[in-house]
Amino acid sequence: MVANRNKNPILWLNSAHFVNDIYTGMLNPIMPFIAAKLGISMAFATVILSMSHIFSSLLQPLFGFFADSIVKRVFIFWGLISTAIFISIAPASHDVFVLILCIILGSLGSSFFHPQALGFVVRFAKSDLGKTMGVFIAMGSVGFSLGPILSAFVAQFLGLEHMPILCVPGLLTAFLMFRFVPKIYENRDTKNDIKFTKAFKDILRNRKLQILIVIAMLKTLVTTSCLILLPFLWKSLGYQPFYIGTILFGFIFAGGIGSILSRALEKKAGTANVFYISMISSLPLMILFALTYKAFPHLAAVIFVFTGFVTMLAQPVTMVMAQSVLPQYKSIIGGFINGFAWGIVAIFMSAIGFIAQAKGIIPVLITVSIVPVIFSKMVKYLFVEE
Repeated sequence: MVANRNKNPILWLNSAHFVNDIYTGMLNPIMPFIAAKLGISMAFATVILSMSHIFSSLLQPLFGFFADSIVKRVFIFWGLISTAIFISIAPASHDVFVLILCIILGSLGSSFFHPQALGFVVRFAKSDLGKTMGVFIAMGSVGFSLGPILSAFVAQFLGLEHMPILCVPGLLTAFLMFRFVPKIYENRDTKNDIKFTKAFKDILRNRKLQILIVIAMLKTLVTTSCLILLPFLWKSLGYQPFYIGTILFGFIFAGGIGSILSRALEKKAGTANVFYISMISSLPLMILFALTYKAFPHLAAVIFVFTGFVTMLAQPVTMVMAQSVLPQYKSIIGGFINGFAWGIVAIFMSAIGFIAQAKGIIPVLITVSIVPVIFSKMVKYLFVEE
């Protein structure tokens, strides 16, 4: 039973997702400049950014388990507070160890927030869960897109030492969430106790969920590689933080638009075709980017932005399909699709950063874009009756 303290909790959950993901997008465009300040290499900076994804993503299924078991609002409040404070402080650090500590603590906050927020969206959705989930994911994508341009603006025009002022919107939103997101009450005699090991075994042994998790990982591989590596490429070409942040904003914002349009495209073209478009088109677009980024930088920027659109196109479809397979584990599955996939990719990104430093960023990005194309044949098995 849900307390009717607020008529539209989805609105507040969308708002909190928007604000939380602003912070998760802040570090990518300014990391080359933080690295220059602290005297660390691109490869080591990539490891640090990978750590942020690991701690913000890999542990989400675990926190999703607690969210599904406890059914309290505590995760969305304290998660947002931790993210806002520590991610804002991190760029002002003058010591690499302080930088890493702040990034870890801020990333853990985001890992707390996402699974429970996803679970609450499912609980509060009144009709057309696919559309509701698409808007929720899109709000996160829009916030994630604003993070780069906001942090880049402060870094370029105020300086990295002024970044802590950016914690204010997060703290204010956390207060509003505490005030307006309704509590959920469940009778103990009707509540199902969720067993940790059983939940994870059920999810990881389910063939359809295995495929969906792999698909989420492959799309994340392309997105994360672009967001982490390309700022270093653009800095090497002489671009300033705000320019880099603006391009990343376009990439992620276009992904948010893709999330919103995902449901409409699914109805017209079919679910399978949404997956195929999202997984296959990134390769030709990345090749076009590689051919144009030096001679025609503005055209390359448009191509890059469109890559963000198609890469994120299938994310709501993936989430809704996954949560419908085992609906009793809504938050845990949300943690797998929205978090675990990012965390696993982040582990590989640590190695990819060293390879990119040795072999070049563009060859690595083209190679990364080939992988989803190869594995796109898995999509057909999602529609095989078991």
